[in-house]
Amino acid sequence: MNKLFKCGCLLTVLLNGNTLFGQDNAGLREITILYTNDEHGWMEGMSPDQGASNLVQLWQEQEGYSEDGPFLVLSGGDNWTGPAISTWVQGESMVDVMNAMHYNASAVGNHEFDFGLDAFAQRADEADFPYLGANIHWRENGEVPQDVGILPYTIVQVNDLSIGIIGLTTTSTPFVTNPDNVSGLLFTEYERAVRETLTKMSGTDLQFIIAHVCMAELETLLKKISDLGIDLIGGGHCNELEAREIGGTVVLGGGFHFTSYAKASFTFDIEKKELTAKNFGTARNRGASSDSIIEKVVSKWADSASEILDEVIAISTREIKRGEELEQLIINSWLNAYPNADIAVTNRGGIRADLPRGEITFADVVSILPFDNTIVSVRVTGQVIQEAIAQGGRPILAGLERSSGRWILTRTGEELLPGQEYTLLLNSFMYAGGDNFKHIAQANPDGFDTGVNFRQPFVDWLKNLGSSADKPIRF
Repeated sequence: MNKLFKCGCLLTVLLNGNTLFGQDNAGLREITILYTNDEHGWMEGMSPDQGASNLVQLWQEQEGYSEDGPFLVLSGGDNWTGPAISTWVQGESMVDVMNAMHYNASAVGNHEFDFGLDAFAQRADEADFPYLGANIHWRENGEVPQDVGILPYTIVQVNDLSIGIIGLTTTSTPFVTNPDNVSGLLFTEYERAVRETLTKMSGTDLQFIIAHVCMAELETLLKKISDLGIDLIGGGHCNELEAREIGGTVVLGGGFHFTSYAKASFTFDIEKKELTAKNFGTARNRGASSDSIIEKVVSKWADSASEILDEVIAISTREIKRGEELEQLIINSWLNAYPNADIAVTNRGGIRADLPRGEITFADVVSILPFDNTIVSVRVTGQVIQEAIAQGGRPILAGLERSSGRWILTRTGEELLPGQEYTLLLNSFMYAGGDNFKHIAQANPDGFDTGVNFRQPFVDWLKNLGSSADKPIRF
């Protein structure tokens, strides 16, 4: 029977009655996994002491981490879309930082596709670690797209141990990145991908899965593959922080944005070919100083884009949190920029940060609206618009409001008529079918892509307010 006991924030499991320090430990090998996910480019940290350099210093202080030690550093994906320091260079800076942090592998997250397959291939080529997605296949031939840098698995040698790592990517990817960017790819179900890939990793001592998949789906998957003896599975996508065991498999979620991490350690008897102990837990990225090597890499990227990104475009008397007020300011700016349009619509998931108090820089707006979406103008009927709104998951609207059970055009006060055509503005992600907004392009596939990034009207509106230190914006 397994013996369980608490050890600080860790849960340690001794297997088969063995102890960590038996009479003969010559054949025992240890390995520690440090796990993050949904980093989203927050190399500088959501607060000044939560960046990548603080996290590495924390690993060194709390875990004894060194690049030459028995460690694996893994990510559950969504590495780069976020603050301007990463988004502006399409994730190149984030890959550079993750290289310096000595990541060994990352799952492919849905947002890895935000800048298109060519950009992903560039990032994968720059990375010193592989991007894994065993359930991603070319639609044309069913092959895993290794030609753009996606591998189904990798085998890593650490401390005389052979560790096989399979990657998985959420099957919802075509709806939570720009569908056009992944139109040539299929995202297949997880169980089959794991079973087919595991046969290629025979002879490995430990078998891991890193998945850009939420915990609820991973629990379902683990029930289906309980016979495979997977030693560890790490999640992502839902920003969950946890460490626990399900049916003998250690399950990790690293949180988000470098604010935390999950960890697991295994002791393996290489002579008996069996796992003798495991422990696991989570930790917050708090209280550590800055690792000088990582800080230097981050500072390099911060300096390289400062001339453009540090431009002050407005000054505000107060902070506006991510939410309804900020959403409405952004979408209203679209109709301000395109006065001939009747209605504008965007998705809540495209707005990612708060509008700060004081100086508002271009970098702040890029962080708020980090995606490469453009504004599309399209003529569709009132009926199509109503159907799209009903299916599209609470989109943000301008020019249209609900009153007494009817949709009313705010500029004219007239009711939206099912059979009449209107000019609708929406972002290219939604026009391509993202957030289940496929009704628009199905009704009119000949929409006009303005080529204007969806953040630009908001930038222009803020600039045109003409604020200054003496005359700040009073929202």
